[in-house]
Amino acid sequence: MSLDWLSAANRRPCTYYDDRPEQETVSLLVIHNISLPAGKFGTAYVDELFCGTLECDAHPSFCDLKGVEVSAHCFIRRDGQVLQYVPFNKRAWHAGVSSFEGRHRCNDFSIGIELEGTDDTPYSEVQYQRLVAVTKEIMAAYPAITRQRIVGHCDIAPGRKTDPGPAFQWSEFFHQLEQ
Repeated sequence: MSLDWLSAANRRPCTYYDDRPEQETVSLLVIHNISLPAGKFGTAYVDELFCGTLECDAHPSFCDLKGVEVSAHCFIRRDGQVLQYVPFNKRAWHAGVSSFEGRHRCNDFSIGIELEGTDDTPYSEVQYQRLVAVTKEIMAAYPAITRQRIVGHCDIAPGRKTDPGPAFQWSEFFHQLEQ
């Protein structure tokens, strides 16, 4: 069974993706966090970044984002709204330079989920609920993604990335996932 789009997600136009390598098996789920500007929630800026419409002069901290082409499969806002930018069978550009179990280029075989947040701000309960629901759907469609193959961005890009950070409650997430 293949799952390309979540029925409960708001689909958003995005061009920052491409085809996965031929015969590639989706086998990894990567959890990230993002907020723009850093620590500000509920803005349209993350959506604009992933859709390629971010005005980089809208905030001084955005100058480093000029020309950046990045996406995630899904973005879960703090209120639980799920936005999907890339179909799961396509390669989103979320992991960057990365490695998992000796395999490089994690974008080739992973799905990336962004949570609206920061490393040090607790995530909302509804975000965990939505993340669990989305993860269960993904795992049903992509059985190579097991509990052991759900990681943070920090795990595939150590020293370069820290998200989802210490605020992410892995034990609570896995407990809910097993319900």
